[in-house]
Amino acid sequence: MSDIPGVAIFVAKPGEEAKLEALLQTLVEPTRQEPGCLQYDLHVDIKEPRRFVFIERWESQEALAGHGKTAHIAHFREHGPALIESKEVDFLRKI
Repeated sequence: MSDIPGVAIFVAKPGEEAKLEALLQTLVEPTRQEPGCLQYDLHVDIKEPRRFVFIERWESQEALAGHGKTAHIAHFREHGPALIESKEVDFLRKI
């Protein structure tokens, strides 16, 4: 089985860019330390500074499922909605 790539896009509510960026940055290092995490990089859109994009890759579906159960993701789920206008999270299959 090949790895599982993913893209997660979060658009901050107007005026909440800095707070959302800070919250998203708290996810980077702990996630990179998770078993099965191959890539977890945070980006900001050059033309739309409210738009943040994670590019990630996971070794397996099990590793991805474990990511969703971590304390840092729980913290994000608790505090993120107040800062987020919209989100899209997609996991893909390479063809």
